[in-house]
Amino acid sequence: MGMVITITSGKGGVGKSTATGNLSVGLANRGKKVVAIDFDIGLRNLDMILGLENRIVYDVVDVMEGKCNLNQALINDKRSKNLYFLPASQNKDKNILDKDKVKVLIEELKKIFDFIIIDSPAGIESGFEHAIFWADRAFIVVTPEVSSVRDADRVIGIIDAKSDKAKEGKEVQKALIINRIKPDLVKKGEMMSSDDVLSILGIPLLGLIPEDEKIITATNSGEPVIYNKSTKSAKAYERISDRILGKEVAFEIESDGFLENLKRLFK
Repeated sequence: MGMVITITSGKGGVGKSTATGNLSVGLANRGKKVVAIDFDIGLRNLDMILGLENRIVYDVVDVMEGKCNLNQALINDKRSKNLYFLPASQNKDKNILDKDKVKVLIEELKKIFDFIIIDSPAGIESGFEHAIFWADRAFIVVTPEVSSVRDADRVIGIIDAKSDKAKEGKEVQKALIINRIKPDLVKKGEMMSSDDVLSILGIPLLGLIPEDEKIITATNSGEPVIYNKSTKSAKAYERISDRILGKEVAFEIESDGFLENLKRLFK
């Protein structure tokens, strides 16, 4: 049975959908059969990050409402044949999602795919709760800012209280992705360090993504930055993909001096 991973955040604009797209590609390129699902009903953008917006005919709501079958809605990625995409509806309300219908869909996907990666809506409205309810693992994306960290702390509390596993007395495995790190500002004390973020949120670190202007170019071109292997962010997403599969990979960020701080933290 496949593993359900929800990628979420407390606020919008922190790079959650970018992380979803790039990690889906990273896992697919490692031989895993992956489906990325956009649950941000009415505000979809994962299709643009993957470069699949022009191939959408049906969406996840159409599947759950029986307007099409799953195979009709799934889109096979152009570059990675192990990756499939299930888009969000662009013209429906988030409240249309039904918990039982989501469960039926997830259970069907778990029979087919190694990883079901859900791009959750930001915030804590009903769409968010449906995205995290059936998760086996949750990756919380934050930027090193007080407001982002504060909102992420609230999201962690909701996952611990409202997921299906929580209702069974179990725990969703949670991990943290810190995005848009500017090492020079961290060294100057003008940006929160990874130590600061981790001490507040108290969950394991999964990855560190440096600020990288190449991500904007990649998004505009509809090609996830992980394909541009020379970029700082691509290397970071490759390392995270390996960690998801259980490999021990050093935590690195491309800036002199910053790596030493990380080594001290993770001894």
